[in-house]
Amino acid sequence: MPSSYYLAELCAAEMREAAVRKPVILLPMGSFEDQGPHAPMGDYLSAAKIAEKIAERATRNGRETYVAPVVPFGGEDFFGYMPGGISLSQSTLRAVVDDMLRCLLRHDLTRVVFINGHGGNCGVINDATQKVWLEQRVIMPSFYLWRVAQDLLPGVIGEEQAARSSGHGCNPLTSVVMHLFPDLIRPEHLHAARTPSDVWGLPVTGFTSLAIGDGGTITVPLEGGDTVPGGVWGGDPRLCSAETGAQLVEKLVSIGSEIVQHVTDHSDPQTGKAIL
Repeated sequence: MPSSYYLAELCAAEMREAAVRKPVILLPMGSFEDQGPHAPMGDYLSAAKIAEKIAERATRNGRETYVAPVVPFGGEDFFGYMPGGISLSQSTLRAVVDDMLRCLLRHDLTRVVFINGHGGNCGVINDATQKVWLEQRVIMPSFYLWRVAQDLLPGVIGEEQAARSSGHGCNPLTSVVMHLFPDLIRPEHLHAARTPSDVWGLPVTGFTSLAIGDGGTITVPLEGGDTVPGGVWGGDPRLCSAETGAQLVEKLVSIGSEIVQHVTDHSDPQTGKAIL
């Protein structure tokens, strides 16, 4: 077997040999933006690390798997207010993803799984992989880490604690970072959300949404700097913990390994086409 789970660390001879065996390629993606005043801006770090752990476990379970270089810049949404943050327009990100898939498909590397760590990437991944499906009958699933972790959270810490600690700049990502990169958390900046109750004369209900009338909601073209200037929304990051993060990461890695197994078991080993 090659010496590393990272494609970037393989020599050309190792890569040529691995390609013949039709391994699974994980494509980690994330963002570089405000994750709360206490957390590193690069949530792509966590996506890449979890991808590495998935590759290690899947390979150990008999499904040869490698991690491509992470795409660190997420699809632009409402975090442009953050100094130093870098994002890609949706059209640029789509071009990047299309080109990544084109390069892999050229060499019949069709067993691809996206390990996604940013909501602003979801639409692009869906559209790009749907194009591959319609044209080549190849299924490339996307594993959106934080959405799945959010669903898992009540089972880890209970419904009440999950509700109090969940949101942007809170659980699940803050706990995951506390576990994976404890030295990158700044405890002195951990504090509860400090969000304006009203913007444009209406109650804030999200980064780009405001309440109006009796139960109504509107979407407005604002950025998080207008609605959630502290970067913390929905919960209290002080309730996050490395212990919670460790349990979430274990569950995500287990699910990711199952995704790899399913991809290999339900794709033709010669053509790469999906076996439905």
